[in-house]
Amino acid sequence: MKRRAIKFLNTLIAALLILSAAIAATGQNKTAQRPEANASSAQASADIKAAEDVHYTYEFKQPQFQVPRILIEHDATGRGRISFERKNMTEAFTEPVQLSSDALKRISLLWDSLRFLDSNTEYQSEKQFPHQGTQLISMQQGARRRTAEFNWTNDHNAFLLVTEYRRIADQALFVFDINIARESDPLGTPRLLKNLDALISRNALSDSHQLVPLLRDLTTDERLPLIARNQAQRLLKRIEK
Repeated sequence: MKRRAIKFLNTLIAALLILSAAIAATGQNKTAQRPEANASSAQASADIKAAEDVHYTYEFKQPQFQVPRILIEHDATGRGRISFERKNMTEAFTEPVQLSSDALKRISLLWDSLRFLDSNTEYQSEKQFPHQGTQLISMQQGARRRTAEFNWTNDHNAFLLVTEYRRIADQALFVFDINIARESDPLGTPRLLKNLDALISRNALSDSHQLVPLLRDLTTDERLPLIARNQAQRLLKRIEK
């Protein structure tokens, strides 16, 4: 009996030693994985900080236009705001803006192609067209900042860049105007939707798919005249094709 007890005790001790070793190994594996997890978290934080550190600005000015000034500001994620003024009005309007992933990709590629902060290129062409308005593009990353101003450019990428920003502005202005009209001037909505139709035809919007929820809402808004609701329905079908 004594031998059996000793044998059982030895077996139990061996099992406990094996279990203890397994627990220790698991702890080591978790410890070994922590640096990788920490590194991944640190990289994600660095990417977010880098996006926050980069700031892009587009500004348009022409005092004689119905919209004499437009200012668009956004970060590397496409989140920002648009400010604009109306002619003969002292108040400036500011609205949040979020670029779609497709629009942000196009704009980011154009900024990269310009190598803007590393360049001293003057984008103004020899010919001057001040009556068409002055455009300013600006980029800031940390302590580095640069602004370029021109009223006409022969630089292909600079031209495409400001064109993208004008598309953002035109889309944002439509959203602002149609929401105001729904509340205070429903009879003016057919004219605004007709203008939207023209913008879509000219490919003059940043991303027409961002307007889908709004257009769906317009189709059922009984404050609007039937012609406006039908227009919204046609535009919705056109965008969703």
